[in-house]
Amino acid sequence: MNNLFMENRSQPLADRLRPKSISQIVGQDHLLGATAPIGRMLSQNRVPSMILWGPPGCGKTTLARLLCDNINAEFEQLSAVFSGVTDLRKVFERANRRKEIGQRTLLFIDEIHRFNKAQQDSFLPYVEEGTITLIGATTENPSFELNSALLSRCQVFIMNSINNEALELLMQAAEEKERKALPLSESGRNSLKLMADGDGRFLLNMVEELFHLPIGTQLEPEELATVINHRAPIYDKHKDQHFNLISALHKSLRGADPDAALYWLARMLVGGEDKSYIFRRLVRFASEDIGLADPNAITQALACWDAYMRLGSPEGDLALAQCVIYLATAPKSNAAHKALNLAKASAEKSGSLSPPLHVLNAPTRLMENLGYGKEYKYDHDSEQGFSGQNYFPDRLVPEKFYQPIERGFEREIIKRLSYWDKLRQIKNQ
Repeated sequence: MNNLFMENRSQPLADRLRPKSISQIVGQDHLLGATAPIGRMLSQNRVPSMILWGPPGCGKTTLARLLCDNINAEFEQLSAVFSGVTDLRKVFERANRRKEIGQRTLLFIDEIHRFNKAQQDSFLPYVEEGTITLIGATTENPSFELNSALLSRCQVFIMNSINNEALELLMQAAEEKERKALPLSESGRNSLKLMADGDGRFLLNMVEELFHLPIGTQLEPEELATVINHRAPIYDKHKDQHFNLISALHKSLRGADPDAALYWLARMLVGGEDKSYIFRRLVRFASEDIGLADPNAITQALACWDAYMRLGSPEGDLALAQCVIYLATAPKSNAAHKALNLAKASAEKSGSLSPPLHVLNAPTRLMENLGYGKEYKYDHDSEQGFSGQNYFPDRLVPEKFYQPIERGFEREIIKRLSYWDKLRQIKNQ
């Protein structure tokens, strides 16, 4: 008995607390509740092939095992990191033999996005014929990482990172299992949950370390940080999180919220994002969302980028923050962006119309005889410095692409354009 007890105690706490039933899984009620998608499937005793997409430590593997138990199938597990075609072939052969005697096979593939196209395609006939029920787990966006043919045969379910309430339940379960309280103050408990960053497995590993501290210890947040390390933030500079955070930064800038913009900037910096990539997006923002409402915005963005290149990190990070604050607080206009799109659409429709002859240079006598440059009016020779001539192709009705907004410097541009429109009408009467 003692040997069995000691063997059990040698298991990591996360394994000893692994849920034994679907009802014990925390933080995924949006999928597992009685009226939620997977909950409804289980009530009907069916589990289709599916992709579980979620961050590390949210319970993808545990859920797959328990789903297998619910349909009384044989559980096969492979990791796309360590497995190849030979491993898949052996699984398919065993599944075929089971199918012949009426037994089901559930194949769980961890990190399924790491399989190449050919390996992903190899699942298709076995999924279609019902030889296997496939459950793939991935931390990457399936839209980008999995073949469309495989996605069309699987339902995709998004698993959430574990929220604070669910993390608290895990901590309480650990305390009950170990029959002692964690050596943490209330603020220390909250700090530990923040450090876990939604990863239940990581939380339980930290909890296990804390149980080894001397009895009577009561850690505050500052002391906790010296005992265990923070979880590294989930961030991949080339994948989904990369695009999600730059999108959040861009939209915070557009929404004139400098504090939110600084938060998303900080998240990208902590994640190790390439600073040049951030600056490229900021320069783009200065044109796309500010434009001529504040002509200094693009100058400021380029100047901050130049300052960063001269200073490097961490000193130059302040220039990056300055740029973000300036862009967030600048007046906004997307008039230039819309104008370019309208002009492109017009250019695509109008084809290869030639410019009017009067705007063409005539460097040769032949071109002059053909009418190149004839009747061109030099704007500076007019009293107002404005000739009012047409510069569109002769066969194209002039259009208004640029519609400045009553914000920032574009208010002045509206006045100028209105003045020139009146002059044009007078000169063309």
